[in-house]
Amino acid sequence: MGTLNDQAVLQAIFNPDTPFGDIVGLDLGGEAEKEVEDGVFPQAQLEQSKALELQGVIAAESGDLSTALERFGQAINLLPERASAYNNRAQARRLQGDVTGALEDLERAVTLSGGQGRAARQSFVQRGLLARLQDRNDDARRDFERAARLGSPFARRELVLLNPYAALCNRMLADMMRQLRGSHDRR
Repeated sequence: MGTLNDQAVLQAIFNPDTPFGDIVGLDLGGEAEKEVEDGVFPQAQLEQSKALELQGVIAAESGDLSTALERFGQAINLLPERASAYNNRAQARRLQGDVTGALEDLERAVTLSGGQGRAARQSFVQRGLLARLQDRNDDARRDFERAARLGSPFARRELVLLNPYAALCNRMLADMMRQLRGSHDRR
């Protein structure tokens, strides 16, 4: 039967277009990271900023984008050098249709994070998705490559989708394996 990791790898091969959800059991390494910011900002302000961001995320998930934007703005005012709140506000702005504002926030998040860590990884993914929506595939590829180097399985899958040869190869392999399984089942 194989290990969970083996099964997850096969799942990735047979279903190369798996959306968003990371493949359970697939250990890509580097996913567990210590947040650098925990030692950079005063603890009380950091906890308050994280609480405001969480309130913003909950508001955005319930469809209340104005409250979400307000909470993210409060988190930014509290710790203006913290990348995470800009990344989250970018998502809310994008959902509200403010692509220009979202891109500005993503640029700020990437700058503040130094292109490292969770906020940078998420910012590169978001910026890559916006570039794809605008049919700027070269820009999208660059951002997905940076996010993939930071450990994003979603960015890795997007890179495959942007590479027509890799996607075709994965689909051909999946078709061949389905045919082999079909001939094995008929015996």
